[in-house]
Amino acid sequence: MSWDREKLQQQNRQHRQQGPGGVVPPQMDDLMEKLKNFKFSSGPVIIIMIAAAIFLATSMIYTVGVDEVGVVQLFGKYVRTTTPGLHFKLPAGIERLTKVRVRHVYKEEFGFKTVMTTSSKLTSENENMNESLMLTGDLNVALVPWIVQYKIKDPYNYLFKVENVTDLLRDLSEASMRLVVGDRSIDEVISKREEIAIESREVLQKELDHAETGILITTIEMKKTNVPVPVQSAFNEVNQATQEKEKMIYQAKEDYNKAIPAAKGEAERTIRAAEGYAMDRVNRAEGDEKRFVALYEEYVKAQDVTKRRIYLEMLK
Repeated sequence: MSWDREKLQQQNRQHRQQGPGGVVPPQMDDLMEKLKNFKFSSGPVIIIMIAAAIFLATSMIYTVGVDEVGVVQLFGKYVRTTTPGLHFKLPAGIERLTKVRVRHVYKEEFGFKTVMTTSSKLTSENENMNESLMLTGDLNVALVPWIVQYKIKDPYNYLFKVENVTDLLRDLSEASMRLVVGDRSIDEVISKREEIAIESREVLQKELDHAETGILITTIEMKKTNVPVPVQSAFNEVNQATQEKEKMIYQAKEDYNKAIPAAKGEAERTIRAAEGYAMDRVNRAEGDEKRFVALYEEYVKAQDVTKRRIYLEMLK
């Protein structure tokens, strides 16, 4: 009986020590002993620390190129602009760097699109031709393509004053060009492209400065201006009629220039002939007068002799 009781107590102790499912949990002493005997491997830790140091160093040290400036933001707020060279900043996530190319010349094309290929550069029509389709001052329709070249003169305004500065540049450029073209005839738009480029550049720069875009327009290049294909034939007819009109006017002026000098020469010749005739008549009259005076003087001196001489001269 005593043996059975001891056996039953031992089974009860084993049952209490077992966890759910009959698994015996580890003892606390065993866990502590295992922790004391455990040794960390130093290799991975060193690699992680070196990688972290390299990351921090690369995020804190930066260089700015000779044609750039660096714009630094602290938690999204502008703090400074750095010049070309080596600089330091707070790690990534605290200070953010944006490089702006202030010496680079950017380009925007209107009315066409330049396509770069491996062997050549091709020029094709833009999908949206409405930006180059304009109404002239004499109510003609013209296709006026052009190129705007610009630099960034104020990086702060360029980055923070306007949300999408490129779209604004294109909108203002199109509006400026329409304003200038609308004050000229179709012939002036075709033949005076340089004047249009200069005036539109002045108008566009004024609008960009007013909007604080930080952009400086360097040049506006006008490409070949033409008329849309649907009205090309009518435009050619009008142009031909205008040329014929100018030709007739030129011919009339040429005939005028030939006739007037000839008429003036004839008039001068007639005047000179009349003057010569008048002078001859005057000279003859003066000669007759002198002759009659001389005869009269002779007659007074010897009347009979003079009468007889005159009578004999008349008989001859």
